[in-house]
Amino acid sequence: MKDSTSSVHAAEPLDEETGSVTTPIYQSSTFGFTRAEEVAKAVKGESSSFVYTRWDNPTVRRLERKLAELEGAEDSAFFSSGMAAISTSVLSFVREGSHLLSVKDLYGESYRLIHEFLPRLGVETTMVETTDPGEMRRNLKKNTKVVYIESPTNPTMKLVDIAKSARLAHRVGALLLIDSTFACPINQKPLSLGADVVLHSATKYLNGHADVIAGAAAARRDLVEKIKLVRRILGGTLDPHAAWLTLRGIKTMAVRVDAQNRNAQTLAEYLSRHKKVAKVHYPGLKAHPQHALARRQMRGFGGMLSFEVRGSMKDAMKFTESVKVATLAASLGGVETLVAQPATLTHTQLSAEERAEIGISATLVRVSVGIEDAEDLIKDFEQALARI
Repeated sequence: MKDSTSSVHAAEPLDEETGSVTTPIYQSSTFGFTRAEEVAKAVKGESSSFVYTRWDNPTVRRLERKLAELEGAEDSAFFSSGMAAISTSVLSFVREGSHLLSVKDLYGESYRLIHEFLPRLGVETTMVETTDPGEMRRNLKKNTKVVYIESPTNPTMKLVDIAKSARLAHRVGALLLIDSTFACPINQKPLSLGADVVLHSATKYLNGHADVIAGAAAARRDLVEKIKLVRRILGGTLDPHAAWLTLRGIKTMAVRVDAQNRNAQTLAEYLSRHKKVAKVHYPGLKAHPQHALARRQMRGFGGMLSFEVRGSMKDAMKFTESVKVATLAASLGGVETLVAQPATLTHTQLSAEERAEIGISATLVRVSVGIEDAEDLIKDFEQALARI
């Protein structure tokens, strides 16, 4: 099925008991048995019976099967947050003495996980220039177990060549893990390009309504089984009600993302012509240095963009305080347009020098474009820029 059809129907048959067209919320912590011998089989995974919601839950399983179909994966695992998905997945494939290779441009907490936390566990990490496959190739090692990338990156909107990264990782027997949150399954299919595990903050485009915290990993079945075993130990399983809300959100993902793609393109083109904007970062612009790569590996250019205000950090703050249709807030991917300064919100974990190295200036503003009317968004940004 096409994505818009899968978003609505995949993994959600009519409820057998009632005929309900929506998946029931199985808000239960545990599941009973009538035969004692079936308990051991269920615990060992030898039957389809559910045991305990930290392990598995019927509502969550429907959601996992839906994402697997959308990503072209054999299975997926859902988590209580995007960072739970990222950290659990990474920890599933590295151990003391392993090497992990990552690009430098990452979400702030992902950066901390790789730069600060993993070395404490005896995992060697190397971070390389995001857009240079040659540097990635030169820093691969015999003990490299994971190559970790984002594409597009948060918040600089750089792209990583997914297919080339996969070939390099597989050359040394490593897995390629990609955070594809900014793209979502509508705009990008990393597994079809050679990636091994695709990760999402499902809080964002998958749910799309700013009312859920969730994360996901999709991959081959054997890789998902390893991730789920670690999830069971660490405990970051998604709650059934949050899973139901995400199932509801995914039903409209294709139409939401299509509107966000159009709005972001329109807004990026407007900002690129504005005298108070120094630079716009959006892969859909022909001026973007990786526009050709974006056209090859993305079906749509996404609803995320960032731009640099001409002036000072206070000028950028003045803009974010002055929007009326948009909102100054964290997060992204919802139906409402949000603006934020990465230097004061999403990437405060990095030093000023580290931010400068990856292109996060004090005047950079990140925009998550919603589904409002594009003309209203342009008028809103016009009046906010006029206040600088």
